[in-house]
Amino acid sequence: MRHSNRGDTVLPTYYADAVMTAEHKADATAAHPAYSIANLLAHVLTSLADDKAEDVIQIDLCGKAPFGDYMVIASGASTRRVTTMAQNLVERLKADPGISCCVEGKEAGDWVLVDTGDIIVNIFRPEIRKFYQLEKLWMPAPGMFAPNW
Repeated sequence: MRHSNRGDTVLPTYYADAVMTAEHKADATAAHPAYSIANLLAHVLTSLADDKAEDVIQIDLCGKAPFGDYMVIASGASTRRVTTMAQNLVERLKADPGISCCVEGKEAGDWVLVDTGDIIVNIFRPEIRKFYQLEKLWMPAPGMFAPNW
C-alpha cells in the first residue's frame, strides 16, 4: 500500500484516487432508472451484515462532501475477512442492482475502499481503523451544531 505524507498524518493515496468522477456517477444513475440511494445503502448494509462485519456505522455526507452521499465504515477481524467482505459486496451490488464499483486496497487487505458513486464503503482491520479514525473526521462532535445544508 502506497502512502502520502500530509503533515503528521499518513494517508493511503488510493483513498483520494478511488473516488468516482462526476461523469461516472451520472453514467451509473442513467444506466439504472430505478436507482435509489436508499436502496443502494440498504444493499450495502445487508451485505456487510450477512458477512458479519463488526462496528458498522453509516455517516450522512449530504452537503458535506462532493464525492458521495453516505460513507459506511466497517471492520473485519483479519485481512482475509476484510478482502472477502469487499469482494462479496462488489459481487452482490453487481448482481442485484447492477452497480459497478471502484475498489482499492484489496491486495493489502488492511483497508479496502469500495466506491459505488454515491456511497463510499471503508472496510478496515480494527487496528487500522483505530489508527485512521475516519469516524472522528466525518461525524459531528457530541453537542456541536451541525449545519443542515
